[in-house]
Amino acid sequence: MRGMDIELDNVSIEFGDFTAVSPTDLKIKAGEFFSILGPSGCGKTTILRVISGFLNPTTGEIRIGGEPMTGVGPHKRPTAMIFQNLALFPLMPVWENVAFGLEMRGWAKARRRDKAFELLDLVALGDQAEKMPDELSGGQRQRVAVARALAVEPAVLLLDEPLSALDLKLRQHMRSELRDIQRRTGVTFIYITHDQGEALTMSDRIAVMRAGVIEQVDTPDLVYDAPATAFAATFVGANNVFRGHIASHDGDMAVVETKHGALRGRNPRQVAVGGAVFLFVRPEKMRVLSAAGGKENSIDVTFERRDLEGPFVNLFFRREDDVFSAHLVNAGAMAHDPPARMGICFDPRDGMILPVGDIADE
Repeated sequence: MRGMDIELDNVSIEFGDFTAVSPTDLKIKAGEFFSILGPSGCGKTTILRVISGFLNPTTGEIRIGGEPMTGVGPHKRPTAMIFQNLALFPLMPVWENVAFGLEMRGWAKARRRDKAFELLDLVALGDQAEKMPDELSGGQRQRVAVARALAVEPAVLLLDEPLSALDLKLRQHMRSELRDIQRRTGVTFIYITHDQGEALTMSDRIAVMRAGVIEQVDTPDLVYDAPATAFAATFVGANNVFRGHIASHDGDMAVVETKHGALRGRNPRQVAVGGAVFLFVRPEKMRVLSAAGGKENSIDVTFERRDLEGPFVNLFFRREDDVFSAHLVNAGAMAHDPPARMGICFDPRDGMILPVGDIADE
């Protein structure tokens, strides 16, 4: 198997007066694990259905492997799709589920059985071939769906939130399983999710989408460490948010005047003096002080609560009507609640200044 690249050239999708996807240019590389990440209703599944051929774009063109897909139906495209509900046939044994697409293509039974067993070995289910789907665990059924999709030898595998029905531990396990299968096959994976953990863990690149618009396309590290918009900053990972305006700037750094005082951070968008901005600081970048005085970017806060997550501790603080958090390794230093009055601070290089914009509410 070998992946193909996918290009969206000025693609938009409208349903009557509603624009589901605004005009979009996007190139996904051959053999890439590419995720489209966004909240429910943002248009990510609509893009998947257009790539698969189940929807036609209102404007623009889809190309797969350099070939225009205009007028090419779903079953003639080099794609396969895995849906949320998996849609396995309950009265067929596992190997026949995997081989179903090959039967539709006229393969003889012995040949498609051999192919099904080969693919079940690929997904570590070779010993489950004769079982019925309801005899398998959720994760095993998920792998059967992947094997069935790969049976028709697609260049592009489209996955629409396939792990959403699994419990947390199984989802985490299946992330590595899917990533391993993608690497071994070389097929281009396009993965739709609203789960940032899935996208950050598995992807080569991520497109962050909101209200029909792709706001950022980058590697997981850059999406997390250098978000392009206020929405990307708040949808991907937690953030402490300070609102204010640029008081002064020096190179790529700037001072933001906030209601909690002047705070300094990075200003990659070069917002001018007077510009309304958000200053974002990740909870793991926050330092906890016995008192705020004497440290740059420090503010006095009141301790509210401590949430234990095994190896990590989340501390929450309040100042006026704002709540801030610090994410710490559970090394015993915060085994008990800290004193009521404390300080928090952050290094200026850990503060990200972006123009005021919509922030995520999920």
